[in-house]
Amino acid sequence: MVVLDILIGLIGLGIVIIVHELGHFAVAKLSGIDVEVFSVGWGRKLFSFAFRGTEYRLSLIPVGGYCKMKGEDLLRRAIENNETHIVHEKGSLFSVTPWKRLLTYFAGPAANFVFSIVVLTIVWLVGFTFQTYDSRIALISDYPDMARMKSYPANEAGLQSGDRIISVGGKPVSNFQDLENDIAPNPGKSVVLVVQRGDTVVSVEVTPRLDTSTGAGVIGVSQWVDPVIDSVAKGSSAARAGLAKGDRIVKAGGRAIRNSLDFLTLVESDAAKPSGLRAGALPITYLRDGVEHETTMRLDRAAGSEDGGVAFPMLTVHSERVGLAAAIGKGVGETANTLALTVKGIGLLFRGVSFVGAVSGPIRITYYVGEIAQAGFKFGVGEGLANLFRFLCVLSVALFFMNLLPIPAMDGGLILLALIELVTGRATRPQIFYRYQVVGFALMFGLIILTTFSDVSFLINK
Repeated sequence: MVVLDILIGLIGLGIVIIVHELGHFAVAKLSGIDVEVFSVGWGRKLFSFAFRGTEYRLSLIPVGGYCKMKGEDLLRRAIENNETHIVHEKGSLFSVTPWKRLLTYFAGPAANFVFSIVVLTIVWLVGFTFQTYDSRIALISDYPDMARMKSYPANEAGLQSGDRIISVGGKPVSNFQDLENDIAPNPGKSVVLVVQRGDTVVSVEVTPRLDTSTGAGVIGVSQWVDPVIDSVAKGSSAARAGLAKGDRIVKAGGRAIRNSLDFLTLVESDAAKPSGLRAGALPITYLRDGVEHETTMRLDRAAGSEDGGVAFPMLTVHSERVGLAAAIGKGVGETANTLALTVKGIGLLFRGVSFVGAVSGPIRITYYVGEIAQAGFKFGVGEGLANLFRFLCVLSVALFFMNLLPIPAMDGGLILLALIELVTGRATRPQIFYRYQVVGFALMFGLIILTTFSDVSFLINK
């Protein structure tokens, strides 16, 4: 499964990179810069053809691609010969005006931003569905094995397991994803929750706490799902115990089961796994058609099943039907919101967030792309594609922002050099350009090494 996630992720990540390079390619052509090679993929050339002065390649390693412009060899020659300027040749990158160079550098990130708007517009226009849960909550403090903090804001605010969240900060909440979307971006910001508790409605004020391992705001709640079985995996521990769809688990291991978390945490706990044995015997009481039954589920740890093969029902949410104008508005709004969250996320790195835990490298990003797509494909091709492309839009916006930072070796660094040339009227000396790029590549290499170690550790744990 991990291998398939990575393969799907490589395709998805490749799409984002190709879009970026197409932006550079298109504006370079319009600016009179010759593009010598445009390659889909890296490494050894598998197939190529020439058209209007550009060689189009399909290369061996199917991850992204690159756009090689005329003038890169002239820069290298000027550096090697210690020349004071780069020789101008018609059609070369350094022979055009700084404005055209600046626009060519900017076009790659801009293409990613536009990609997000266009894709999200199409997604909203076509419509999509996603799987989530009801907005009813269970306190994480009720499950010590899940808790990562000594106390949670939900407890301090007086929330209780079984509460249903109706609104956050005046914004209606209809499902658990709505709740997460309103809480996660706001660590340290006090919000008012309107809560339905039995037959009464109460308001509580809660301040999400920053989870330094992820950078998200948390209040310490999980989803409450009634313990009615939605499906049982064939050949699983639950299937062998005779459990079936529609059964309601009322007791397991001598404990009352209120919701799915009660059951799943019990299955995963050491209490269900006797010391020295691969299989634990878990007595279960369940209701079927109103009649109480008892069985024993033998948990086979060697099979790697941590849920016993039981799945509980999810809530299927359909997007609202919108016209073209509204879809464009949704696409622009969602893209702008993603950009704002990206900027905010960078700021959280200076507030104690774990850099290694919160920052993902190419390996982990590739895995995430595939995992999110796979999760959607379980419910249908349309949902899988919607999941995949919505996450690619998040990556595209992040790539837009990161590439525009004035860091050497990034598009933003090259844009800065072009701006300096515009202001001073003097071209950057080849040696200065070289040293500037070396610093940038050194920073990038260090970041890649750091994130790669983190990513490999992540995948090993997976």
